[in-house]
Amino acid sequence: METDRILLRSWREADAEALFKYASDPEVGPRAGWPPHKSIEESREIIRTIFCSDHVWAIEHKAAGEPIGCMGYYTHGESNIEIGKNDAEVGYWVARPYWNQGIATEALKLLIDYCFVDKHFNTLWADYFPDNQASGCVMEKCGFRDTGRENRCSRLQIGSDRPVKIMRLDRPA
Repeated sequence: METDRILLRSWREADAEALFKYASDPEVGPRAGWPPHKSIEESREIIRTIFCSDHVWAIEHKAAGEPIGCMGYYTHGESNIEIGKNDAEVGYWVARPYWNQGIATEALKLLIDYCFVDKHFNTLWADYFPDNQASGCVMEKCGFRDTGRENRCSRLQIGSDRPVKIMRLDRPA
């Protein structure tokens, strides 16, 4: 999946250095519910154990030639929120040097298309911490609507005690 600027591709162990460069930033992980990475080896292990999946992709910035974020989805039973059996929860993060450039929006639009056209999910769900309004704005730009519901996400490493706002996008008829 790609646009002129980005490519969504599988993670590779060789991406560990780039992942650590961006995932060690204390402003990035906590906004998404995980602690900053402490070493390249930790980043490599996360690639091996968490990102090595058929529904998690590196967001590669073509000009930079390296991954600058992550995009993926969780299915029923994996999600932090209550979703239907033919639904998915999407999530993403982008490195701070690439914030406010439309990259997260581009990547999320690619994922939405994939989830509805190729995977045939009925509804996509997403959530964000209220103090990370930029993430909510990305969701809104991509058509997600606020459900008016909040949730606590017990599976988060950081912030499981804080509420998240739940967003929803139904497959077009």
